[in-house]
Amino acid sequence: MEFSLSEDQRMLQDSLKGVLSQSASLDQIRKIAVGDAGAVRALEAALEDFGLASLLLPEAAGGLGLGLLDACLVQEALGYHIAPSRFLASALAAVALADNPGLLGGDAKFGLAVTEMASRRDGAGLSLKAGKLSGTALLAISAEEATHLLAADAKGGLHVVDAAGAKAAPMQTIDRTRTFHAVTLSGVKVLSTAKANDRFLAAARLLVAADTLGAAQAMIDKAVAYAAERQQFGRVIGSFQAVKHMCAEMAAKLEPGRALIWHAAHALDIGDAEGPVMANLAKAYLAEAGTFIARTATEVHGGMGFTDLVGLHYWFKRIGVNRQLFGSPEQARQTAAQLQGLVA
Repeated sequence: MEFSLSEDQRMLQDSLKGVLSQSASLDQIRKIAVGDAGAVRALEAALEDFGLASLLLPEAAGGLGLGLLDACLVQEALGYHIAPSRFLASALAAVALADNPGLLGGDAKFGLAVTEMASRRDGAGLSLKAGKLSGTALLAISAEEATHLLAADAKGGLHVVDAAGAKAAPMQTIDRTRTFHAVTLSGVKVLSTAKANDRFLAAARLLVAADTLGAAQAMIDKAVAYAAERQQFGRVIGSFQAVKHMCAEMAAKLEPGRALIWHAAHALDIGDAEGPVMANLAKAYLAEAGTFIARTATEVHGGMGFTDLVGLHYWFKRIGVNRQLFGSPEQARQTAAQLQGLVA
């Protein structure tokens, strides 16, 4: 039995990495982090030319109809290059509207206002009444320039609304590589209702885990490269046993997460009942492994790890936000336990 990626999947990864290495260099990310609209548009144009938005769209909507495993490979590459992208929102819209793809094609651009599916602050949340949504959703993703919003109400229902009826105010987080919004709706008519199920939240958490996988791998690569060139006492620090152990421990922490993500994505793609459980466990594991790697990679760099010259803080903060996005590791484990009937 073949457990590795297919030739097409490896080609997808390599091609996307080539695009991102040019369009999402650290210098470009620095510009994006300070709000350079030109840098954002240049990256969006490069990803649009690549055809990223159409990868998960069903063929009936003009897409390629690829699966969640392919989406995880894409999100991993985006995390590795800490690139902002509409891909997460597009992919989850395709998952939610798989049985009703009519809204996905054409020039549709989706934003996500589903954070309240996992957690909610006082005063936030959307309510559905007479076919209209009202309220405020926090940490909305890709809400800027969206044509449609995929929004979750307080009872967990998923709805599509016209983004023109939403007011979006930027929400600042520690992660400057992505922009989040507080989205307010006031009696906005629902265009379509999607089926909210275990697979949707599992897919959301799995894609965030894949993003963390990529970001953590980048931090390991940077730590290993730095250890191989930085000298102390006439020797490269990578020759010191303590530094070797730190790098080895990071690699050992990350690799099981990669296998877990691939397994969970494949299980979700084939409709295996184990898929949602494994996806939630993948989110929980990568959240904690990613935090460990972010801290350890910074330690390997010493004082240089805190400078903007190296730029590790962009990956560090992205991993930190991913830890809480769509639910903390504790919440993901709770969901996995509920799915298995281990808790009420």
